[in-house]
Amino acid sequence: MKIKTLVAVLLLMGGATTTFAQTEDCNKNSSISHEAVRAKNFKDAYAPCMAVLKDCPTLRYYTYGDAMDILHSFLQGITDRNSGDYKKYFEELMQVHDQKVQYIPEFLAKGMKITMSAKGAVGAKAIDYLQYAPTPDLNQVYGWLKESVDADKGETSGAVLHYFLDVSMQKVKADDNHTDQFFQDYIDASKYADDAIAAETNEKKKTNLQAIKDNLVAMFINSGVADCESLQNIYGPKVEENKTDSAFLKKAIAILKMMKCNESEAYFKASEYMYRINPTADAAVGVAYMYYKKNDFDNAVKYFDEALSKENDNIKKAEMAYATAAILMQAKKLSQARNYCQKAINYNENYGEPYILLAQMYGSSPNWSDEPALNKCTYFVVIDKLQRAKSVDPSVTDKANELISTYARHTPQAKDLFMLGYKAGDRITIGGWIGESTTIR
Repeated sequence: MKIKTLVAVLLLMGGATTTFAQTEDCNKNSSISHEAVRAKNFKDAYAPCMAVLKDCPTLRYYTYGDAMDILHSFLQGITDRNSGDYKKYFEELMQVHDQKVQYIPEFLAKGMKITMSAKGAVGAKAIDYLQYAPTPDLNQVYGWLKESVDADKGETSGAVLHYFLDVSMQKVKADDNHTDQFFQDYIDASKYADDAIAAETNEKKKTNLQAIKDNLVAMFINSGVADCESLQNIYGPKVEENKTDSAFLKKAIAILKMMKCNESEAYFKASEYMYRINPTADAAVGVAYMYYKKNDFDNAVKYFDEALSKENDNIKKAEMAYATAAILMQAKKLSQARNYCQKAINYNENYGEPYILLAQMYGSSPNWSDEPALNKCTYFVVIDKLQRAKSVDPSVTDKANELISTYARHTPQAKDLFMLGYKAGDRITIGGWIGESTTIR
């Protein structure tokens, strides 16, 4: 028994000695490779770094980053993606990613603070795959990105969200059958970006996230499949299927509005169902447009008024008031329309469109006197409004200038005004429903 015990002890000691020696070798290789990577001496860093990952995969988390830097450098230095060396280093890069995914849970269990989850690491692998694969398989990389996004949701990195939607867009361009999924991918990616922005407290990071969100929107708009007809085909049935799902309806309304598809049946229906569940300002606007489309101007104005009462954002309130004014102008209720134009201006003093609409209303109803020359003075007020529009809102300058050129041809001749006792520089008050003063040119 004593001999057997001694043999067992010796065997255990031998194993411990071997493990200790291996750990020592790993520590040595880790130090050599890490210093070499810091010096960008990737050639000398390669062998010891890969040895650490092989023999002691949970020794240092940063070894995975070092290995990726080394392999990125090697791959970037090879122009022929079909060469044996390129394929070898690419396969090793993918293996490093797989190993990182495998061991992240162990690093987390040790209490190490790692910003990336295992699923987030799958997304990082997908990005490297896209950049370095000799012939990328879109279906393969899409699967990895979707797996990562579905798991991390609002904690997904901005880069993964970007490439997720980008690859989905590439898939839909190659196969129309992916269109429905592409729309859903945009909805998901956009929501997760919004969640990340809401949760972020660092202003610089928040700004970066907003830039990513803006880029997602731009990709969606420029995808080539996000036209109103396509949106109607996609969202028409989905709105009916999800008519009690306020989260879905809200996102559908937002997308349809963003794409200026607020005359589509899907937009009307989504707004109507949303209004039944939760009569928000956006839902009320959608119902207002629905009535406008039916030429029911009274109900359209009623719902726009409700939207105005519920909305807190003055920029949005200005747009709602302007839309109400446009409806009332079409209904020939010019005095009421002017009141809503003024509301829009009060909500947003840098909004040029209400001034243009006022000019068009005045220009459509110039007669207030028995003297034709005095009626033509109305166009001075019209031009005043157009000049004001472009002074407060440079974005409407071209539109305002075009209208000024048109209306200027209708102003009175100096000789006709002279016969009535007026000359350039005099002030005149336009009568009738307009009731505004202007200067004769």
